[in-house]
Amino acid sequence: MIYHILAIGDVVGEPGLAHLEKTLRPYKKLKDVHFTVVNGENAAVTGVTAEQVDRIYAAGADVITLGNHTFGKPQIAARLEEDPYLLRPANYTGRAPGRGWAVYDAGSVQFGVMNLIGRCGLDFNADNPFFAASRLLREGKPRFTLVDFHAEATSEKLAMAYHLDGQVSALWGTHTHVPTADGRVMPKGSGYITDLGMTGPVESVLGVRPEQSVEQFLGGLPGRYQVPGGPCKMQGAVFSLDSETGLCVDVERVDIR
Repeated sequence: MIYHILAIGDVVGEPGLAHLEKTLRPYKKLKDVHFTVVNGENAAVTGVTAEQVDRIYAAGADVITLGNHTFGKPQIAARLEEDPYLLRPANYTGRAPGRGWAVYDAGSVQFGVMNLIGRCGLDFNADNPFFAASRLLREGKPRFTLVDFHAEATSEKLAMAYHLDGQVSALWGTHTHVPTADGRVMPKGSGYITDLGMTGPVESVLGVRPEQSVEQFLGGLPGRYQVPGGPCKMQGAVFSLDSETGLCVDVERVDIR
């Protein structure tokens, strides 16, 4: 049997969240999706609120992953402690609330989901994601294991894919909000794509009003980031997984407008 896993790129602001609510469930039905992971760390632009977490679940997510803006809204800390389906990067310091790895029952099968954060170009204190991933996998994993690697550098993401190839079912990158065209099955059978893209306004710079981004690069003060209106897109990838091997047989990019 083939299981279809849907991974959705960073949801940005209210427009992105509204577009997710409109398009996710119809797309899941169209593609016969068995399990869905959504990165929600930008739902409040920098961070996510508890109310937005509820809306992402209602839209059709089974698990929500986060990233460098995990604590952009500090009140989310309590939700991270009590909600097993909301993951922050596993290689954050042990003092951080929440979890970054869990196994979920989905009918007759289980899916393990791991959330990691990269260290190249992201300025904060995190443990080595390569060591963290290996340690968690040694503790035991189900047949299907999925990894959201929230990282800036494409080299770090691809290196992680080779590091975990054959040990996980699929690994995808998030954070840069720009979809890459390298979705493929790695040599040892893991599905991979460097970045899923984002779910948010088409006419924007990574989800932010273009004039604000231009002003910043001109040396001005852009002010608090604002998300523009207008048409939106939902980007991500569908990974087709073989129930016998737990590995990937196909990767298909998603771009719904």
